[in-house]
Amino acid sequence: MASRLLVRCTRFLSRPSPLATIAASNQTNPISATNLSELQWAPARVWVPERRLCDVRIVARDENVPAMPRRTQLDKLVEKAETPEDILRAWKEHRGNGNQAAIAMVKLSRMVQGTQGSIPTIDADILMDPRLQDIMDTINGQVSAVWNSTLVSVLRSFWAMNLPPSTSVLTSVQTEVLWRVRRLSYRQLALLVDWGWERPRSSEVAIVNAALKQLELRWTEISDARTVSALISKGERMSSSLMDRLEDKALELAEGFSTQEIRRVCLSMASRGRRCVPLLRALSYHLLQKPSSDLTTPLLLDMAYVYGKLNFNHSQVFQRMAAELLPRVPELSPIDITRCAKSLGFLKWLHLPLFEAFAEHYTANSEKYVTSQVCNLLMTLARLGFQPSNGEQFYSKVHSALEDSLRGLEPFLLVDVVWSLCVLQQVKPHYCLSLARPEYRASLSASASPTRVENCRLKLLHIAATLQLEHPGSTEADAALSGLVNFTPASPTVSPLQRALRESLQGLVLGRSTALRTAVDTVYGWTLDGEVMVDSENQLVDLLMPSGLHLPGEGGEQALPAGTRRLAFLAWDFPNFGLRSKELLGRFAMMKRHLQLADLLLVEVPYYEWLELKTERQRVAYLKDKMGKAVAEDMAK
Repeated sequence: MASRLLVRCTRFLSRPSPLATIAASNQTNPISATNLSELQWAPARVWVPERRLCDVRIVARDENVPAMPRRTQLDKLVEKAETPEDILRAWKEHRGNGNQAAIAMVKLSRMVQGTQGSIPTIDADILMDPRLQDIMDTINGQVSAVWNSTLVSVLRSFWAMNLPPSTSVLTSVQTEVLWRVRRLSYRQLALLVDWGWERPRSSEVAIVNAALKQLELRWTEISDARTVSALISKGERMSSSLMDRLEDKALELAEGFSTQEIRRVCLSMASRGRRCVPLLRALSYHLLQKPSSDLTTPLLLDMAYVYGKLNFNHSQVFQRMAAELLPRVPELSPIDITRCAKSLGFLKWLHLPLFEAFAEHYTANSEKYVTSQVCNLLMTLARLGFQPSNGEQFYSKVHSALEDSLRGLEPFLLVDVVWSLCVLQQVKPHYCLSLARPEYRASLSASASPTRVENCRLKLLHIAATLQLEHPGSTEADAALSGLVNFTPASPTVSPLQRALRESLQGLVLGRSTALRTAVDTVYGWTLDGEVMVDSENQLVDLLMPSGLHLPGEGGEQALPAGTRRLAFLAWDFPNFGLRSKELLGRFAMMKRHLQLADLLLVEVPYYEWLELKTERQRVAYLKDKMGKAVAEDMAK
């Protein structure tokens, strides 16, 4: 609009003034004052462009619109060519200009690509053909006459042909692209980034960087979903500001994304750890609108990986994915089964029919699973606390697969597998013997970060607690315990719910410090939020006198008085449960089981009940009520 206005103003200014023309003519031909006004306005009416408010057509008499070049015989022959020889013959008979040479080069490269695979490497005989050399020389000599779109395409053809960097025509085309980079459209810039992304040469990297710089300046021009998805998928070299703008543009154009473009964008975000929640929500919504025919198995598996990697929860998408995958489970390979199960395990989302199908798939095809896949499947089931309905058949095949290969596992993986079997109540004591060896514990401290070693040693305490509480009297368990229990874990991070519970427990005991313990570390590797003792009349008892087996350094020599019970308070936060569920995850189910076997009455305080209590009086009354129910249930047993 602005350019058209300038053109119109230029035409008015370039004409002689009507008043000056009239003044000059008055010297020879005087006119009246009435005719003077008409003469002043007549030329203006002649030169005003014919345009109306609702008419987009502009008629300018002196505007010279450049006409499209006429199609020559060479253009027709190149368009109809079916082999590289046809193009070379047409060029020899009807030699053209630089743009026509570039078009012929692009067509020839595509033909070779179609016959020889994805990389169009041209044979040496064709490359040394005088006719092809003449085409390249023409491009080199008339590169400034090549149109922008053809210039970008011919550069891609030269890149794909792997021409030596010293080739004059390649150098000439690359230099011309760098000169014209500001005049290229955003789509051509995106193609340069897409095609030149993996090119290692410095000249090619310079072109990609120049294109990226222009895209960052002109990102608002992007108007199609395909370009946005292609650019986001090549985001390793892009600046964070450009990625932010591309994600904003993707959010704007999300409705037009195809399923494959959604998949490409999400995989790129997952690979770089970019958790753009508004974009993920928009893409998830539009993914739900796609028909089942578009939701292929690879796409569903990739999307499950993306959601697990970015820890992004969307229950409706998960339900749709499970419904689409469930009938396809028999067709999946073992790696697909373990990959999907692992992704859903990271999300803490348990879909019972789908995981039952996974267990049945393993039972029917156990010989196809390698040891690492069996381990991943076990760790996922343990994380979710899932027990298959055909548990006897399932675990018999698991044990037969692990008997010979367990000792050959990497040290940390071995701990994770044995710990997972403890969670699932399927561990055998002799599995733990290798964990108790001194050389094994030394290999743990010398091969990983301190955080990972700390986590591994904590799992060793849980394994020792399983052997002590669930396999008492076993000779193998006693031998393994001697090498597993000499470790004191670090204090865990305190959540707001745990902090609030411990403060309310102080109000429950009315300030009696001897009647309450908080943040109690046990010998089993678990931490109690609070511990009290009550007598047969539900009155608080002093904790200093009797000792407990669960406390470090306590021998438990003095038995509890008759009717006295130990109560342990446990705060269950939101992360302790599965997604959209009130069932504890496997780790915390094992914690609950261990503490119950240690003769502790558990007072469980889940977050969804605690958040409804608004005052301190309500919280104290709630804790008293929970204590009374725990004692009543124990007496009923």
